[in-house]
Amino acid sequence: MNAISREKFSPKAVLTHLIKGGYLSQDQAKQVLSMRESVVRKLSRKGDEARVDIIKVLRHLAMDRADRPGEPLDEDAIYQALSEAWSIDYLKINPLKLNMETVTKTIPKNFAMKHLVLPVAVKDGELTVAMSDPFDTEVLDDLKRVSQMRIRPVITARSDIEKYINEFFGFRSSIAAANTQYAGTGIDLGNLEQFVKLGSYGEIQSSDHHIINAVNHLFSYAFDQRASDIHIEPKRDVSVIRMRIDGALHTVYELPKTIHSALVSRIKALSRLDMAEKRRPQDGRIKTDKDGTEVEIRVSTVPVAFGEKVVMRVLHPDVMFQDLEKLGFTDDDLARYEALVNRPHGIVLVCGPTGSGKSTTLYSTLRRLASPELNITTVEDPIEMVHEEFNQIAVQPQVGVKFGTILRNILRQDPDIIMLGEMRDLETAENAAQASMTGHLVLSTLHTNDAPSAITRLLDIGIPSYIIQATLAGVVAQRLVRRVCSHCTETYEMESEKLKGLGLDTGKQGMLTLSRGTGCLKCRGTGYRGRLAIFEILPFTDGVRKLTTRHADVAAIRNQAAREGMVNLRESGIRQLLAGNTTWEELLRVTWENHG
Repeated sequence: MNAISREKFSPKAVLTHLIKGGYLSQDQAKQVLSMRESVVRKLSRKGDEARVDIIKVLRHLAMDRADRPGEPLDEDAIYQALSEAWSIDYLKINPLKLNMETVTKTIPKNFAMKHLVLPVAVKDGELTVAMSDPFDTEVLDDLKRVSQMRIRPVITARSDIEKYINEFFGFRSSIAAANTQYAGTGIDLGNLEQFVKLGSYGEIQSSDHHIINAVNHLFSYAFDQRASDIHIEPKRDVSVIRMRIDGALHTVYELPKTIHSALVSRIKALSRLDMAEKRRPQDGRIKTDKDGTEVEIRVSTVPVAFGEKVVMRVLHPDVMFQDLEKLGFTDDDLARYEALVNRPHGIVLVCGPTGSGKSTTLYSTLRRLASPELNITTVEDPIEMVHEEFNQIAVQPQVGVKFGTILRNILRQDPDIIMLGEMRDLETAENAAQASMTGHLVLSTLHTNDAPSAITRLLDIGIPSYIIQATLAGVVAQRLVRRVCSHCTETYEMESEKLKGLGLDTGKQGMLTLSRGTGCLKCRGTGYRGRLAIFEILPFTDGVRKLTTRHADVAAIRNQAAREGMVNLRESGIRQLLAGNTTWEELLRVTWENHG
């Protein structure tokens, strides 16, 4: 650290900038100085670096920000305050936007780690490098000489630089070594364990287990980015890795085609699939851990033009099992829904397309209902999330365990509540109806666009109208919309007539106050972070029951339900819009088929 750096990062200078920026109060700064020596001794005893600077002390103390009580003064906030004071751009690294070639081939890893610099972009002969110390002129000169480009330093948190140096250089080393090892050879990964113990980013190294490291890295990366799905897609010359985050797919890596088969074989071994079978689709599952919590990964392989494509659905218990109040129900809708699922018998259907959150709603409901007094049995294809309070049965058509046939056996198991993964055919629907009529509550899913269409869908399957009238308790339709990021939300005004012209009739006049995300570090600049559901709940009332005839009219059922107080998907979305939870763009995206 040169003289300029020592001055810039001195305790007095850093604390002064934090106070001026409103991040710390005078009293907090005095408290930091009074505790500094004891913190330095403590961190040094723990084997931390000999030099414990003021930023490490602040990280250890984890004080609240003076300008935002309740929000910790974390490393990002500290470096952001310093960037404002020094008029140097701050960069929160978004790994989805980093190019592996730029990161790993511009400078050697040992240089990057020694000086904590990470190349992040090249444009018009200028190399942008992320640094925790942008005043290290010696390093900047070395970078300019090595790269033969102009150097533009930006400030980034030290821990982020360390993390992504390990991640990108480690992953590249594993891929490069695997590419060399497997190029032109057959692949035999042997019988590997089903439970994967993930290492940290810093543990990814080039070793004899390059593919194991690469696959473990993909899992860790997916968990870190809150991905719901991992796609490994073979193309003519490369293998493309994409991840679905908050409903949108992002290309993460393009890997050499030569290692694609090795990656697929490793995943097949972990999920106990037949590694020799490459012509037929296969389904399996992997159990691994994330910060001490077991996570299920559902694996699907299918042959495509250039090899086998693998899609892995990440099923985290914190996502699959939530409080019903946090899913997106309004107070009225939650009361209606709980009235349906607390019945002693009847069929409750949850409808929506793939990826609309049906499984989360059902699992969260079953966990709410679960008690020592109730026997809950599920039939799934496959079991999405193992939970010890439920008796879960996996569909296995090859041995005669099907949705329809297994129901007859389940009724001899003295169930109180039965959950069917999907109401997909006449046999399943007939047995579900039989279970309902013999005093059981049956929960299931159906692929329809809205709640009223579920009734005509049952008729189309072949269920007589009088059976539907006797067994159906209610229908719930749902969609997922992205949630406005709570860290960068702002309000703005929009004319109600403009929204009405877009098909969003709020029932209000004049200017409306809405919310949107401006884009920040937490949401990667998208303005959205996380998702919530919007619901359409149709209780099977006497009025709806009278309209459920052999030639039932969906429009008539929908009108009757509306008269009885049903809030449709778009109206439910408008309530979330006015509450500041989502945007009108999201509502138009997910409810277009419900317009009108």
